[in-house]
Order: sequence, then C-alpha cells, then structure tokens
Amino acid sequence: MDGAALKRIGTTFKGDIAAGRLPGAVVLISQCGDTTCFDAYGQQDAVAGTPMRQDSIFRIYSMTKPIVSLAALMLVEEGKLMLGDQVSQYLPEFGKQKVAVKRGDKLQLEPVWRGMTIQDLLRHTSGLTYEFLGDEPVQQQYKAADIASRNRTNREMCRLLAALPLTRQPGAAWQYSRSTDVLGAVLEVVAGQPLGELLQQRIFEPLGMQDTAFHVPPEKQHRIAEAFATNPETGEAVNLIDLREVPAGESGGGGLASTASDYARFLQLMLNGGRLDGVRLVSRKTVEWMTSDHLGRIAIEGDLLAPGHGFGLGFAVRTAAGLAPTPGSVGMYYWSGIGGTCFFVDPKEEMFAILLMQAPGQRIHYRNLFRNMVYGALD
Repeated sequence: MDGAALKRIGTTFKGDIAAGRLPGAVVLISQCGDTTCFDAYGQQDAVAGTPMRQDSIFRIYSMTKPIVSLAALMLVEEGKLMLGDQVSQYLPEFGKQKVAVKRGDKLQLEPVWRGMTIQDLLRHTSGLTYEFLGDEPVQQQYKAADIASRNRTNREMCRLLAALPLTRQPGAAWQYSRSTDVLGAVLEVVAGQPLGELLQQRIFEPLGMQDTAFHVPPEKQHRIAEAFATNPETGEAVNLIDLREVPAGESGGGGLASTASDYARFLQLMLNGGRLDGVRLVSRKTVEWMTSDHLGRIAIEGDLLAPGHGFGLGFAVRTAAGLAPTPGSVGMYYWSGIGGTCFFVDPKEEMFAILLMQAPGQRIHYRNLFRNMVYGALD
C-alpha cells in the first residue's frame, strides 16, 4: 500500500476532528496478514477530554450480526441446525404469524405462503422489519411495543415480535430487519445457553477477543468511546446504548461492544477461510457459502444495499465491479453499525479495513469516505 496515501487517511480524519465533525476514530487496515495502518485519532470522550486509544471500546451495533451469523454456521456444521429449518421449529411463537397487507385505506392480515426459515433470518428475507427504517403500519407497531428495549430477554422479545404481523411474505424481499435478533434467540434454544455465553465459549475465547461482549465490566469502562452529546450538524441529542449496564436481552442484531484489535481477529479468521493461529472455527467452504450472494433475483427494498451488491449469510456482498458509487472488488463483503462503525473484507486484495467511531449522524459519509481512501492507497 502507498505510504503517502495511507497518511492522507489520518490527515483527513484529524482535520475533521479539529473541525468538530466527530470526536475521534480508530482505523485499522491489514493486507496479506500484515497491519499496514493502526491509528487512533482525536478524543475517546470529548467531555472528559480523554484521548482516543487503539484499545478504546466501541458500540459496534450491527457489526454484531456477522459474528452471530458465524456462530449459526458453526452449529450448522455440527448438524445441530439447518438453513432450511423453519424458525417455528425452535421458536413456536413464529408459527402463527400473518402478513400485513394494505388494501386501500385498510390493513389486512393474510396467511404466509410459507414459514420463515433460518436462511431467511441470515439473509434478511424473513418479512420482519426495523422500526427506525420507516413509518409503515407494522413499523409503528414495533415502536409502540418498544421492541428495541434491552430490558427483555431474547425470548421475551421474540414472543412480543411474533405477536405482530410481518411486513412482507417470507422470502419475497430483502428488507433489513430484526432477523438476527431472532437468530440469536434460535441459537440460545439450539445451544441451550445464553447467546453471550455461547459467543464467548465458541468464538471470543478461541480467537482471543478479550474485549468483546454485550456489556463492559467496571474495570474496562474507562476505555469506552463516547459520542458528542448532540449531532454537530443538526443539534439533535445523540442517544447510544449504555455499555455499563448488563442488558436482559443480548441483541444478536446489534448489542456487542468491541475494539479494533478484537474485530480484526474475527475478520482475519474470515479472510483465512475459517482458521486463525491454529484455531479452526469453520471450514473454508462455509466461509465461501457465508460470503456468497444468497438473494439472486429476490427484490431488494430500501437503499442500504447499493447497486451491484447482494447479501450473503450475515454480510453484504459485492456482485459487480461497477454500478456502486464506491470502489471494491467482486466478492468483497462488509457491514456497518448505526453508531458509526464499519468494516470491509476484500479477499482478492487479501485485505480488510476497520473504522470505529461513535458518530451516528455522520456514519454514512465516513464509511464511504473511508472505503474510497483505503482503495486509493492500494498500489
């Protein structure tokens, strides 16, 4: 990678931090197994005046999803779960759901064509939705039920969610949703243990991910990265989950905290085809399966997936060299978190890159900027 181009990344972030656009950031870039860039910029906590550290702990939100998806595929390899299984086989409450269909001014409930499957959960074709992505009648019901509350267990959340209608027929459309939250509850049933305990035993401990968990214990809380109290562009209050609290619900879709070094261990495992430092979690064919497009001709709703992209089992996947407004190779896979974190893995270039911030209002700008500048540094 070009040294001057890598330096530009730091210069750009430092300039925007000085301008008050974000409090701070951590950047980690690795190629061919070597870390080419690992820098911390700005402040970890602007109010306290503490500087950002390489080991600062961030709310990674939806970057939780790929990790939980890996856990699911590990259970598939062990014969304990299959992608064609219906969700109701493990969570019977999902066996009676209806689909909400708007007919004129009325909302009608219609039977499902088929039950949602584990594959639907992994690729977001379950018919579930996210309450913050719109104002459709079902999304309003999610909001009214406070479905995002961390005060319910995963199973309690599922019972509440299953009592609400679907927005689409299972398998009919890609719609980003609480599918991975439901997947987390399925894994708890299959494994017979809480999701956090499962991830700790099967992924975090084997990979040496020492700072990744659903809450931050007291002895590490001085390392938590914080957002500005208000969005510098709009003045609106910024509200993030409190990592100091132990949640009743361990959200498989967005509840983890982590560091750049920890998440790099996970991505290096993926880039290596399921192995890292003598530890094998899954086969290389499972990694290939996870990071292949599973949508095909299924309709994509919303603008979260750019043109030339599909979705695999827990990751967005690039399917065309062109079309998208950002660079990348065919086969690149990635995802991000609503708090301002993102990553991408490019197997063709043997590279992955991680950007960690706590700046939700600026997340789209910086994840696109980051990808442009990282690819601009390749020789």
